[in-house]
Amino acid sequence: MSSLPFLLPFFQWAEKSAFGQAMQQSAWAFATIESIHLLALAAIGGAVLIVDLRLLGFGLTRQPVRELAQEAQPWLVTSLIVLLVTGIALFFSESIKCYYSTPFAVKMVSLALAMLYTFTVRRKVLRMDETRVRPLYFKLIALVSLALWFGVGAGGRWIGFSG
Repeated sequence: MSSLPFLLPFFQWAEKSAFGQAMQQSAWAFATIESIHLLALAAIGGAVLIVDLRLLGFGLTRQPVRELAQEAQPWLVTSLIVLLVTGIALFFSESIKCYYSTPFAVKMVSLALAMLYTFTVRRKVLRMDETRVRPLYFKLIALVSLALWFGVGAGGRWIGFSG
């Protein structure tokens, strides 16, 4: 992010805000919110993984793709909302660190691409009649989805190991 100097004032404001200060001064807030954030990531991972594995031909092959995707959708959306809300709270607690963090940039770009892909391309394919879609196309859709969401998780984990 440091290559985007026009964003620095926003990052500084976020960290110095009343909420940012409260997060930094609390002995338990970061750990609690981080735990909820990781649980949400696990839930979204499960919602994505169960459908993408089905697209790849592994597991639940008797259940139509469209039906499985509809059942996983509430988990996907709810966990994404929790992930975003807790992620914003975590961001406020260490905004300046995030500004200079390559892993944070990787995570944010991966998250934006994963959300865009999930709610456009992937959603459209999941609503199609699977008898009219080539299995190779399903596999490609699943592999791209898994790669994007893996980028989100890996970027987030990488943040924890960086300066």
